Amino acid sequence: MDMNQYLTMFIDESNDHLQSLNENMLQLESNPDDIGIVQIIFRSAHTLKGMAATMGYEDLASLTHQMENVLDLVRNEKLKMQDYIFDTLFKSLDALESMVQDITEGGDGKSDVSSIVASLQSIVRGEGAPSSEGAADGASPAVSIKGIELDEFQYSVLDQSISEGHQVLYIQVTLREDCQLKAVRAYMVFEALERSGEIVKTYPDVQEIEQGEFDRVFSLYYITQRETEDIDNQIKSISEIETTSVVALDHESLQQMVQESAATAEVVKSNDSAATPAPVSPSETTANTNPVKESKASAPRNTGGGNPSRTIRVDIERLDVLMNLFSELLIDRVRLEQLASESNNQELTDTVEHMSRVSSDLQNIVLKLRMVPVDTVFNRFPRMVRDLAKTLDKKIDLIITGAETELDRTVIDEIGDPLVHLLRNSADHGVEPIADRIAAGKPETGTVHLRAFHSGNNVFIEIEDDGRGIYREKILKNAIAKGVVTEAEGASMTDDEVNQLLFAPGFSTAEKISDVSGRGVGLDVVKSKIVALGGNVTIYSTPGKGTNFSVQLPLTLSIIAAMLIQMGSEKYAIPLSSIVETGIIKRGQIKHVHGSRMVQFRESLIPIVSLSRFFDVPDFDEEAEEETEIVVIRKGDRLAALTIDDFIGQSEIVIKNLGKYLPAIQGISGATILGDGQVALIIDANAFIK
Repeated sequence: MDMNQYLTMFIDESNDHLQSLNENMLQLESNPDDIGIVQIIFRSAHTLKGMAATMGYEDLASLTHQMENVLDLVRNEKLKMQDYIFDTLFKSLDALESMVQDITEGGDGKSDVSSIVASLQSIVRGEGAPSSEGAADGASPAVSIKGIELDEFQYSVLDQSISEGHQVLYIQVTLREDCQLKAVRAYMVFEALERSGEIVKTYPDVQEIEQGEFDRVFSLYYITQRETEDIDNQIKSISEIETTSVVALDHESLQQMVQESAATAEVVKSNDSAATPAPVSPSETTANTNPVKESKASAPRNTGGGNPSRTIRVDIERLDVLMNLFSELLIDRVRLEQLASESNNQELTDTVEHMSRVSSDLQNIVLKLRMVPVDTVFNRFPRMVRDLAKTLDKKIDLIITGAETELDRTVIDEIGDPLVHLLRNSADHGVEPIADRIAAGKPETGTVHLRAFHSGNNVFIEIEDDGRGIYREKILKNAIAKGVVTEAEGASMTDDEVNQLLFAPGFSTAEKISDVSGRGVGLDVVKSKIVALGGNVTIYSTPGKGTNFSVQLPLTLSIIAAMLIQMGSEKYAIPLSSIVETGIIKRGQIKHVHGSRMVQFRESLIPIVSLSRFFDVPDFDEEAEEETEIVVIRKGDRLAALTIDDFIGQSEIVIKNLGKYLPAIQGISGATILGDGQVALIIDANAFIK
């Protein structure tokens, strides 16, 4: 059977299941005793395993199967979730995501998952965490030799090897302090040893050593026919090794360790009243009969039987083509409406009106097809922040609001990476270490808010932390040192202008380069990406209190409803979603407050802005008129009024960007072609509200 025809479906379904697994694992970490969540996780893993096996991705299926074994014990209450189990399962999910990504990019999805599989298998056997605080009650007794735990099987292998005349060695290797690639040196040691023997057990475990998650020392048990001195010299021949210790073991030393370990285990058992039940092999488990309550939102999709799926997946490129065709149709429709209004043919007028109603319905459908909740981007961030907090040894709560806010799919696809960088920045540079927060009188757990909301024809995404904030002096010091600005320029800059220096190319406040701090790249890449999407990013910060990065993005890159206005001989379009109200005011109603022009609106004063002055419109003298039309606009909960020349009327317009050859124009977000062939600039209402 040719599986290529099912590949796209497999990738999409796998990504859905992986996202569900990540989300539910985070929920389970907060509620480790909730068996209902475990049931959902188990079914997702089971489905993913079956899909991978069907498609022939053996490594993916094998790893998922081992995860399934662990989850099966947990859901049958024969294994209690602990931190090291969560960490292992999260590492498994990372490996699965990497394999699916490889398949997406045309690879075969193969990966060496042996170390993770071994960790999962050790959990199923009840061996506990690598650091081991004693075996679980009823589990196989652990034997500790030189600080490394061995189960009964591993001990018997070593003991039998001694009986057969093999050398059983305990080897400890210490790397030099200046060793740059610890994992590489450890790998070279393993590779050299495996040419003439067998490694039985390592500490830390193989996975941690491969990832460099150890200080400078690692140890292992080794079976060989070669002499101790030969092995010692072989290891020392590898560069960046500081010291080695190779000790030959015999029956007596093994037996002594067994007795000591047994005595220690008895003490641990007698003192540990909270020992978890011993896990049993999957073949011994029985079906779970406990009723499980599942929320509708978190229930997995029905993968077999019942009603058929009522959704289909459509290639985004097809939607792009559909949108472009409809944009052209809309321009022609507006032109027809104008021609019909100028003619005296009633049948033509009726036909055009009917076509307008039908095309309006079609337009709504086309736009909704492209709109996607920002949750599709936000849903990967809780896991990311959880891992960041552990890496940075901080406590961070991520609070997400407005995840149901919708954006055009094109924007959604591009905004993920900038948001990742901003969140990493908040976690690393914003939220202080626990000790610093306590010293500053703050809760030890930092808070990062990720929120999205509509404002006019835009969506705002804000990332706000309650961390240390931005200090003007520190920013300027770094900027001057890196040659971004001179001392004279810095002295005359406002606080907002200083904050914007964070987006300057090459600027970074990272005191040391790390994967979290962005390797000193800074935020210029973030702003470039957002600006390329027709958006903008603003920084609000209070030293010692926190920082808010506010990202403004266009709601859609295609079609909007707008109010057409006249300014002298020029026409402009204001997105209808930005407008609160239109009206007429007299010149005497305009008040001057602290040098700013204000006008009364619904029992409050709001700023009033003259569009003719702002855009320097010719052929229009606002001062000569006693009355003037206004458009009240909104950005979030803030209002402002724009004075205009005259209203033309409402219309559906196609948004066209101004092109890369024109510089960004404040207050203008794009242009549109009207029915008469004229070009009207689209006003960015948010630019007039600070």
